[in-house]
Parts: sequence; structure tokens; C-alpha cells
Amino acid sequence: MSTPLIILIVIALILILMYNSLVAKKNQVTNIFASVDTVLKKRYDLIPNLVASVNKYMEHEKSLLEEVTKLRAEANRPNISDEQKITLDAKVSSALGSIMVAVENYPELKANENVMHLQRTLNEVEEQISAARRAYNQAVTDYNNAIEMIPTNYMASLMSYKQKEVFEIVESQRKNINVKELFN
Repeated sequence: MSTPLIILIVIALILILMYNSLVAKKNQVTNIFASVDTVLKKRYDLIPNLVASVNKYMEHEKSLLEEVTKLRAEANRPNISDEQKITLDAKVSSALGSIMVAVENYPELKANENVMHLQRTLNEVEEQISAARRAYNQAVTDYNNAIEMIPTNYMASLMSYKQKEVFEIVESQRKNINVKELFN
């Protein structure tokens, strides 16, 4: 075999490996986002039960309950983009956290078995969401690194691959919750 043919075969193999690596990373991001989406759906399915359970007790927080219901409906509409899902997830997380803080101030709710069960279930789902977000963020980081680093960035550019967004905590969730403000 001639040297130019060997070089051509090696270059072709390298290009094939880069291509396959990029496709695998893109598909991994898509697959893990589907897992996140599944857990988010589970959360959205719990929300009507939570709202119905606490609704009669929490007249003062009616606007908060309405906001959670509105966000749930928005998240369940068809053809929503991944970026919109990430943004809505942050808003729902914040609103649900406020509801859970509010529940603590209602002794009747804290004693209600349905509410307690929903809280436990929601806490489990939130832990699953957190784990799914971590897996997604790792896959996105690997993907983003691959499309930015030499030499795969050239292949990614030819394939029109773009950077993906990671799940981030919104600024409002980084602050401590002022419980007094919830009830004013």
C-alpha cells in the first residue's frame, strides 16, 4: 500500500470518529433532556392535586396558586422549546417553594394526610429533577466542549451544531426566602 493511500485512510478514519463522537454527544443530550422532561411532567401532574388539596385553606395565597396553575398549563402546551422548558422549570420551582413555605404556616394543612403525602411525593420528584438536571448539564457540557474544541469544532460547524443551554438556578432562587413577604 502506498503512503498517500495510508494517509488518506487515516484521515478518513479520524473524520468518521469525530463525526460519530459529535452525533453520540448530541443524541446523549437529547436523550437526557427527555428524561428531565419526563420527571418535569411527573411534577406537573402532581401540581393539580397539590393545588386542590391546599386551595381551601390558603385563600391568602390564591394568586400564588393561580400562578402555579398558569405555569403548569404553559409548560404542558405543545411545541414548547427546550429553552422555554428550562425557563418555566425555574419559575415553577420558585412558585412551588413558596407554596411549601406557606403550607408550614397552616397547622390544618400540616396535619392533613393528603397534603403531607403530596409534599413527600413532590420532594421525591424534586430530588429526581435535581439528579436529572445534573446528568443533563454534564451531557450538555461534554457536547458544548466537543463543538468548541479543535478539531471537532470544524466538524461541528459543518454539521451546524450549536451550543445548548444548561439548567441554571435563576437569581431569585439564590436569595434567601423572606417568609414575611409571602404573607403581606
